[in-house]
Amino acid sequence: MNWIVFESWILLLMLEGTMCFRGFGNLHEWMRRQRVQPDSSRASLSAEELCHAADLACVFYFKQVLCLQRSAATALLLKRHGYDAKLTIGAQVLPFKSHAWVEIGEKVMNDKPYMPEIYMVLERI
Repeated sequence: MNWIVFESWILLLMLEGTMCFRGFGNLHEWMRRQRVQPDSSRASLSAEELCHAADLACVFYFKQVLCLQRSAATALLLKRHGYDAKLTIGAQVLPFKSHAWVEIGEKVMNDKPYMPEIYMVLERI
């Protein structure tokens, strides 16, 4: 499990660099190109365990991690371990707010299960 937390931490760092130096458009394109990778460890690591590892990596990160970075890293981690995870971006009109979370199928993995009811889904990547 420690290795998975470290892998998640590295993903957070990579995504921060991408967002800071290349912008959201580049992050969006990169996430869109990612594919689910078959993984032999899938049987030993559940999607919930991988999400927990990503959450722990956020605790050990050197600055506050916001929802887009956290959810993108979690989605990438899940895809690397054989799960068809989708980074979901939603918005609410009044008051205007946006939010990002991860879904596998119709199930919200790294947030409260009622996120799709609060936010209008703009895109699933």
